[in-house]
Amino acid sequence: MIVYKSNQHFFGDILHLSRSYTMTKVVRGVLLIGLFAAIICLVVIHFNWQRFVQIDRTIFGFLGIVLSILLVFRTNSAYDRWWEGRKQWGALVNHCRNLAIQLHATLPVEDTLSRKFFGVRISNFCFAFTEHLRAGTKIDELSDLSSADRERYAKIAHVPNFISFEIQSRVELIYRNGGITGFNLLNIKTHMQALLDILGACERIKNTPIPFSYAIFIKIFIVAYAILLPFSLVSELGYYAIPITMFVIFAFLGLELMAQEIEEPFGLDCNDLPTGTIARKIKENVFEILELPHLHSSDTPALYEKIF
Repeated sequence: MIVYKSNQHFFGDILHLSRSYTMTKVVRGVLLIGLFAAIICLVVIHFNWQRFVQIDRTIFGFLGIVLSILLVFRTNSAYDRWWEGRKQWGALVNHCRNLAIQLHATLPVEDTLSRKFFGVRISNFCFAFTEHLRAGTKIDELSDLSSADRERYAKIAHVPNFISFEIQSRVELIYRNGGITGFNLLNIKTHMQALLDILGACERIKNTPIPFSYAIFIKIFIVAYAILLPFSLVSELGYYAIPITMFVIFAFLGLELMAQEIEEPFGLDCNDLPTGTIARKIKENVFEILELPHLHSSDTPALYEKIF
């Protein structure tokens, strides 16, 4: 995720665009359209075909308005998905902290093993959650696992679910042994259940993209508009039709590709959510709450995204 401070460096923020892969794709598309427009203008002007390609520009004004409305809806839909993902991860931070506080306040003072167990499992749930929403959980990037844990996790298709089960089972065991009361169990369960609720909400975002027909229609519309626009402009503007076409398509293509990038916010694109960073922050908070020593840097999972 690109990290910056808003309302401080206007031109400095613009420089971030050069680091965005989405902007690279936009520039490539615009250059391709510019090359096409240049060929059209060269052929039409060289053979004096202006009278054969006169198209009323009013038509393109109306088509541009229609395309703008579609792109606004497309961008808003994509941003809603991005913001919903951020709210879910914000809720995950709160529930993990609350769960750690409840456990720390409830567990017997001498039960340090359970504190370590819960600290490791809560943080590993977040790390497993992060990669589960990408290419799948990477066991090697979970911290403080025994060889038995590694073998067990390697056989599990949905590691976050299993870690949640481990947390629930340990709480139930402590409850049956009299370590916590029924009232405390109810409070703790609220936060344990919230972990899977948040997981399910994020899976819904990831597994339900924008309908294909709708997305492909906008792409076809943009391509058709880009192909026809030089024919409308060349008869009156000559070679000036090239930069104008490129500028218009830069706006339309940029909006579409930005929406395409943020509609699935859990990956490693420049504007995706920094879920790996959030997971590490949760681990720090949970370990601090449970009064556990932090693992050495060599045991800490690798960085999940590049921060620009």
